[in-house]
Amino acid sequence: MILGFAREYPPDETERELPDVAAARARLGAKAQPMDQLRASLRTALTSLLRNPAEEALFTRAADAALLGYARLALRHGSLGKDFHPYHNETHVLDLCGPRLDRLLQAIGANALELPQWLSLLLFGACHDLRQREAARLIDGVGANERASWEESQRILDACGLGAQAEPVLWTALELAIAGSTFDARPLPAQGALNAADLVHSGGALAARLDHVLDKREPQWRNDPRIVAAWKVALIAADLDTANVSEDFERFAASGENLCREREMLAGRALAAGESAQPVLAFLGDGQSRFFFDLHRFNSEAGIAAFDAGKQANAPRLKALVMGTRARIALCGSPHSGEDVIAAYRQTLAQIE
Repeated sequence: MILGFAREYPPDETERELPDVAAARARLGAKAQPMDQLRASLRTALTSLLRNPAEEALFTRAADAALLGYARLALRHGSLGKDFHPYHNETHVLDLCGPRLDRLLQAIGANALELPQWLSLLLFGACHDLRQREAARLIDGVGANERASWEESQRILDACGLGAQAEPVLWTALELAIAGSTFDARPLPAQGALNAADLVHSGGALAARLDHVLDKREPQWRNDPRIVAAWKVALIAADLDTANVSEDFERFAASGENLCREREMLAGRALAAGESAQPVLAFLGDGQSRFFFDLHRFNSEAGIAAFDAGKQANAPRLKALVMGTRARIALCGSPHSGEDVIAAYRQTLAQIE
């Protein structure tokens, strides 16, 4: 592996329950349909790159691996399991592997990347958030959840016939993409460790500094065309991951609420309790503004082409949402709970055109 992290994260109960694609399909049932629809749509979009049986087989194996990742996230933190995360669940996979990947293809065209690179973006969407409960510990800027997700992704690739020796381009791109999706934990809060939801409101995606990580861990990487190409794909992957800033504004605002709910859940604060009022107000107010205007950036030309116009259109709406929510709460006095803040947030959102 390029970054050379020691293996620390063995299979858990979810992996053992869903060891392969057959088990994933059996567990998903009708919930496999959205991924099957995305698979058919992506195959059509990539027709020009599917020129022989070997490339068709590669696409099939990668799509199967994406389905397995989707199923595991649905079971571990989504609608099939008992530890539901409002943001990091299988819906996030559908967002990245569906509309966002479609917009990227429309913006730059299928021939802008090689087939294994496109498939690494598909697998990134399905697998980069597989683990969300690892103890926070950065190594050279790469988070524990990301390292654990990459380890599990390797096992998924092997289970689907996509070994490292046979598919080095795909493996390298996916490894760097998952690492680059880490959000920098600086500046740290006054107390406690950051969780995955907190990281979105921290120092920004590691992808912007991934070249420095490579300089440290693989000093000659710029002389290896495969690693250089994978680094460029990792920049695009980070843009896919945070392209909610460019989506229909109601969807963007809803993703902010879901991330807030997840943060409070992970912090052990009930939204109906008074202790959640100020953290929720801070997250949906200054925190969301800081993420959008200060921390977020598109790292690739492809990401800019596909998503920047949408972000620019949302900027004045976000300002209006934050200011309107604050004004609504000020008229009512101090909020009694996080739910009060979310109610004011939703009421303000309904009035924004």
